Amino acid sequence: MLFLLFGIVGCQLAIGFWVARRIHNSDDYLVAGRRLGFGLATASIFATWFGAESCLGAAGSAYEHGVSILTTEPFAYGLCLILLGLFFAVRLHGAGITTLADLFARRFGTSTERIAAIVLLPSSLLWAAAQVRAFGHVVAANADGAMSAETATAIAAAVAIAYTVSGGLLADVYTDVLQGAVLLLGLAVLGVAVAMNHDATAPAAATAATVELLTGSHASHPDVLSVVEAWAIPLCGSIVAQEVLSRCLAAKSPSIARRAAITGGLIYLVAGAVPLTIGAIGPDLAPGLDDPEGLLPHLSSELLPAALNAVFACALISAILSTVDSCLLVAAAIFTRNLLPRPAAVTAARSDSLGVARAAAAAAGLIAYGLACTDWNVKELVEQASGFGSGGVFVLAVFGVHTRIGGERAANTCLLAGLTTWVACSYVFPDHVAHPYLLSLAAALGGFAIGSRLDRTANVPPRSGPAKLRP
Repeated sequence: MLFLLFGIVGCQLAIGFWVARRIHNSDDYLVAGRRLGFGLATASIFATWFGAESCLGAAGSAYEHGVSILTTEPFAYGLCLILLGLFFAVRLHGAGITTLADLFARRFGTSTERIAAIVLLPSSLLWAAAQVRAFGHVVAANADGAMSAETATAIAAAVAIAYTVSGGLLADVYTDVLQGAVLLLGLAVLGVAVAMNHDATAPAAATAATVELLTGSHASHPDVLSVVEAWAIPLCGSIVAQEVLSRCLAAKSPSIARRAAITGGLIYLVAGAVPLTIGAIGPDLAPGLDDPEGLLPHLSSELLPAALNAVFACALISAILSTVDSCLLVAAAIFTRNLLPRPAAVTAARSDSLGVARAAAAAAGLIAYGLACTDWNVKELVEQASGFGSGGVFVLAVFGVHTRIGGERAANTCLLAGLTTWVACSYVFPDHVAHPYLLSLAAALGGFAIGSRLDRTANVPPRSGPAKLRP
């Protein structure tokens, strides 16, 4: 089984090396030459967004805690794609940017670009770490005890780095259609197997417990702010996530970017219901799992014939590779375009920057591997990725794209206030603040207001309005 998995991975690596011949500059490498049609863009958005947290994280969380109003996967993450399509995709695509920091540079100034890049970079690395950790789960579960989780994670990181460095976004897009189809097929097969096995073996008491889990009636009733906090992190933190934004920017036109994001979000909601449901009834089928996030690989190996288990394992790996590829490419784009000294950023479209982008992607992969080896599980890594400094980024994106309010002082104060508040509440005083993300949003909004007042006092006009973002 393990040989088959690595055979599939080898095929994807081969595709990456083959496509690498068509990559001539960093624009090809980072945004696929901006030539995706509706079908490719939709498949790529879905495959990118539907990763480790959508399958392993959601199933593991439902296995442990059931499903309630605090359950945000897949609901909030699917909705954020739809909102991205409705309110951001057209304007951001029309700006001709590569990263969100590019937008902030044009709208507010160079210092804002630098601060935004520093805020955005850790989020991509944390997201990549979640995918590497999940990749290791799948490999270890199919190794029949021949490989430890630590070794599997190291192999997963090496594969992810090689895949990303070789072909970039262009190679990923070519494989996304196949990956998405295999993933949907694998989820459907596992869902049918679980339903058949559960109907045949579950006693009435266990079935009643499952209904209780699915309705969330077992859970205590959380306060309103806790619910808003739980939903704000994936919605506000992910609606302008660079990982999925890069797919919209790679579309041929603004209208394709909008329709692809909305359609990808709808597919995500439907597909995401499968692992969530499996996780909710998982305690009936696999009680006492030491690692709940290994539920889907465990059930697949137990319930499916070897051939179908291989299909499902390959589907998971395909989804994870697509997502981790995006995360590492985002980190490379932010570093090469927004953090390197300005002369290197100016020549970003030239082929000589391609080697720098690939080296940055490899370095990002190594950092992600280090983060994957921490005590955080997949769900926690994704939550940290969604929350880290994103309160300020979200507030600034809303004002930067849809209004002419604010200048460089407003933007910088907004980003720094949101980041400082999140770090203080989540890492310095984690047990003293009940709703750190809402507080970071409020701090970012307050920082933007104060900075706007300082801009007006200094008579600093906005650099450009939302209708003038195109260079």
